[in-house]
Amino acid sequence: MNQIRLVLPLFLAISVVAGVLEETGSGTSQKVRITFEDGQVGKLPAGWKVEATHPKGKLADWSVQKDASASSGDHVLLLKINDYDRGTFNLCWTDQVSFQDGIVEVKVKAREGRVDQGGGPIWRVKDKDNYYIARWNPLEDNFRLYYVKHARRVQLDTAKVKLPADQWHTITMQHQGNQITGYLDGKKLLEVNDTTFPEAGGVGLWTKADAASSFDDLEIRNQ
Repeated sequence: MNQIRLVLPLFLAISVVAGVLEETGSGTSQKVRITFEDGQVGKLPAGWKVEATHPKGKLADWSVQKDASASSGDHVLLLKINDYDRGTFNLCWTDQVSFQDGIVEVKVKAREGRVDQGGGPIWRVKDKDNYYIARWNPLEDNFRLYYVKHARRVQLDTAKVKLPADQWHTITMQHQGNQITGYLDGKKLLEVNDTTFPEAGGVGLWTKADAASSFDDLEIRNQ
């Protein structure tokens, strides 16, 4: 196993095999797991930023907080109830982790929201107006895959799914070349071929409008 350097703050509580290349049958893979356990409560993780697509008013309030229900430790990254607009997409992301092909996985808990609930991961992020997004919405009972290009959101696939809100659920997105496959709690629900963003980009988390959600165990497996 060959050691490599990752441009990642120690703050992010990287575990598993971060910083190590694992030999596989088809080359090498690299896994990074971000648990937020070493994050300072009330603050953003180091190297992360808060932005919005179609911003209206002040940006959403994202921070590390304690949650005894978290699957690993008791620290999560969450969005509090904020001044919202129906068309605003709330982003918290980092470009210090790069992802192109492999798997992006995160646990999400939909806590509150009158207009929208839930959320999910973003990946191959170029900037606040260009990225892929997969999100679960318990108000609509669906799980959807989109891309946002030049701030315009385009739906790529959708699936009906009814899951209890205010419980942890796992979104797993596999992206290899142009092929994207989406899983919710281990069940394959989304599949599409898309060429909108072929290059590597950043990773992060996303909600819409007033969706106040919590996120934990963000795992990036580059393959």
